[in-house]
Amino acid sequence: MTVTAPAPPKTRRVVFPFTAIVGQEEMKLALLLNVIDPKVGGVMIMGDRGTGKSTTIRALADLLPEIEVIADDPFNSDPTDPELMSDEVRQKVTDGISLNTVQKKVIMVDLPLGATEDRVCGTIDIEKALSEGVKAFEPGLLAKANRGILYVDEVNLLDDHLVDVLLDSAASGWNTVEREGISIRHPARFVLVGSGNPEEGELRPQLLDRFGMHAEIRTVREPALRVQIVEQRAEFDRDPQAFCEQHQSEQDALQERLIQARDLLPQVNLDYDLRVNISEVCSELNVDGLRGDIVTNRAAKALAAFEGRTEATVDDIRRTIVLCLRHRLRKDPLEAIDSGYKVEKAFNRVFGIESSEES
Repeated sequence: MTVTAPAPPKTRRVVFPFTAIVGQEEMKLALLLNVIDPKVGGVMIMGDRGTGKSTTIRALADLLPEIEVIADDPFNSDPTDPELMSDEVRQKVTDGISLNTVQKKVIMVDLPLGATEDRVCGTIDIEKALSEGVKAFEPGLLAKANRGILYVDEVNLLDDHLVDVLLDSAASGWNTVEREGISIRHPARFVLVGSGNPEEGELRPQLLDRFGMHAEIRTVREPALRVQIVEQRAEFDRDPQAFCEQHQSEQDALQERLIQARDLLPQVNLDYDLRVNISEVCSELNVDGLRGDIVTNRAAKALAAFEGRTEATVDDIRRTIVLCLRHRLRKDPLEAIDSGYKVEKAFNRVFGIESSEES
């Protein structure tokens, strides 16, 4: 049995509303689809400086509905799903011990560039383990990020080994720390979001491939739109609370839509012939492995769920396939990432819509 405590009053600093962000539709769509189905595998956002990458990700975390967690648990354990519980909580649930739960905002963990592996994964106190016979574990950022969002700005400047650790945890949903024969593991299921500026170097292709989606964002060029963005930011800075209240109804509507999409997702079907066509596109583009096929299937279903449908369509695939495949075409680290032209061309041919080049 669990006892639920109400969420604490809002004392957090005000965050720019997600629904007020102008443009950058590709990035927003990729983030929303990952929130609906975290198994899509995260998003890599590459683009110019000052295009609102960090603002958008913080806004997304603020938009998400509160989650129920076990009180005073460092891993944000879910009271009902064993896959999202720490071993200690799972044992208590198995033994029928009553646990208190609280409502909590989804956490966004910002990974600093200079973070060490111990800070990311957590550490085991060997002395305490040997002298007291207990597994003394100091949780790291992966523990804090469980059931939340892990954001790595300038991920292309992060040590490759650390990127590997993050991607392994994101893929398996677990983090394992081993030292001197002592092993501890805990749930680490999070939406991994990386961002970077292409001028500072790309990720190696084999690391890039591990991200589910790749969104490209560019500086807005239309003067009228730029003015709108600047004015909105000035209005927010002048009175953040009032600005957020203006957008509260849109925020609530989008939050409700995300909740409904998550509930609907297990019922969404993607026709067999469409799945074959997706794999044919991947094969024609010479995409290594099967990640591209899997992610495109998941993203198309997530988009259908987001729009309240139980049947994914060719249009759902068209709107997600570039995001899922463009970063998987690079074989040479010095080669630029495809803008989407090659993927669109292959999609149009396989799906028999060569005539509608504008799509």
